[in-house]
Amino acid sequence: MALTREPTSTPYDALTRWQKARRFVRRNPTMVAGAILLGLMVALAVLAPALRTVNPVDMNPVQRLKTPGGAHWFGTDMYGRDSYSRVIYGARISLFVGFVVALVTSGVGLVIGLVSGFVRRLDNVIMRVMDGIMALPDLLLAISFVALTKASVRNVIIALVIPQTPRVVRLIRSIVLTLREQPFIEAAQAMGARLPRLLFRHLLPNTLAALIVQGTYVMASAVLIEAGLSFLGAGTPPEIPSWGNIMAEARSYVRVAFWLLLFPGLFLATTVLAINLVGDGLRDMLDPRLARRMR
Repeated sequence: MALTREPTSTPYDALTRWQKARRFVRRNPTMVAGAILLGLMVALAVLAPALRTVNPVDMNPVQRLKTPGGAHWFGTDMYGRDSYSRVIYGARISLFVGFVVALVTSGVGLVIGLVSGFVRRLDNVIMRVMDGIMALPDLLLAISFVALTKASVRNVIIALVIPQTPRVVRLIRSIVLTLREQPFIEAAQAMGARLPRLLFRHLLPNTLAALIVQGTYVMASAVLIEAGLSFLGAGTPPEIPSWGNIMAEARSYVRVAFWLLLFPGLFLATTVLAINLVGDGLRDMLDPRLARRMR
């Protein structure tokens, strides 16, 4: 009598919703941890008015440089402003700048990369321009742009989009170069497909996985550079609280009030860590070779 082997694992379709969630967490712990941390930061930023905060720009010199306690959870700064409220509201600026820069950079870089990789007569010109932009340090280029205009959130976003775009362009271009000789592209060309259809119907879907992962790294870089610009006085205006200018104002008082640097620094580091964890998790999940190893 022939022996039948019992299945070693339950089919995915037969699992309950809770079992599917547990399996997803077990296979993607990095992304889940990062998503929880990032979700917490986003929740703090969105719900800032409901989290027992006060106006972050209200000054009360009598309460200046108070240590963290019940009345002021993160203490007060040199002007008597509540540091907890300033740090929580500062999350709005950093996350907003990071998200918008990642979104705009991904969109612009995707279009330019598709055209550069597929249209050979434009490839050399586009890539030389991208190489020229990448030759300049990100922070230096951003400072130069803001210095020529003025400090504002919009100008900071533009100043960050410019140096980040070439990295996305080079990534998308490299993917398109490997795809344009594939049989399905040649078949589409033989059937008379025009350039826009080739780019956005056949090539674009094959670049989205890498683009999403790259977008997370762009967002993390944008959050850090925005904090650096604000710290140097070339980013967000001082009247708008952001983690960078909070730390810039507090650096002269670090010996007597170290908490003024501690809390915004912790929030900044946690946010960047969370974004990078999400990016690493997405890379592991979307890369077919890595995904097969985790099964």
